[in-house]
Amino acid sequence: MKIEVTAFPRTNEGKGASRRLRATGRVPGVIYGGGKDAQSVELDHKALLRHLKIEAFHASILDMTVEGSKDRVLLRDFQMHPWKEQVQHVDFLRVDPKKKVYMAVPLHFLNADIAPGVKLGKGVVQHIINELEIQCLPDDLPEYIEVDLKDLELDDSIHVADLVLPKGVETSVKLRTDNPSVVTVQVPREIAVEEAVAAPETEITAQAPEAAAAAAGAAAAGGDKKEAEKKPAEKK
Repeated sequence: MKIEVTAFPRTNEGKGASRRLRATGRVPGVIYGGGKDAQSVELDHKALLRHLKIEAFHASILDMTVEGSKDRVLLRDFQMHPWKEQVQHVDFLRVDPKKKVYMAVPLHFLNADIAPGVKLGKGVVQHIINELEIQCLPDDLPEYIEVDLKDLELDDSIHVADLVLPKGVETSVKLRTDNPSVVTVQVPREIAVEEAVAAPETEITAQAPEAAAAAAGAAAAGGDKKEAEKKPAEKK
């Protein structure tokens, strides 16, 4: 997905200048890296906010235009207002087509509804990792990585090493070493607890007739013994 972003040079800097800029519907930002000096820019707030709501905007190479000059950039950071839907600042990183980029890309989970552990085992899919840290050349950067759950049985898990990655893409060194679980199918805890509690009740019910009779006899015998002990010995 090709996303184009337009920015404009920003000359006034500082907290006061940024506050006044936001009041006009613009967002202060900066473009840095790529062997060039950092450049202060401003962007249209409405357009930027619309872009930020697109998943691909966060994990794609963007075509940035500033006064006719074009750069390929990645969104590196942005700050939002504490309670208003207002972008406060945004950072972009220029990319070198010959150097690897390091990104966290979203995972898209497929076929959860037909996974045997869900369809037959009444399990629930639990997402442990929703983003994957990867490294690759800019042209190989995927918008997302698919995780197919169609063969996942109850209590099964898919680990990082099980994922099918696009050509030229590899996970971070830490993920390759640790190989954590990405997703699993488990019986909901509430159901597991209910079944565990219900199991002994069924066993007791099955033995109820004999157990009740034995308990009644024991209680009667115990009662007679206690009564006998309470009576004082008769005087001769």
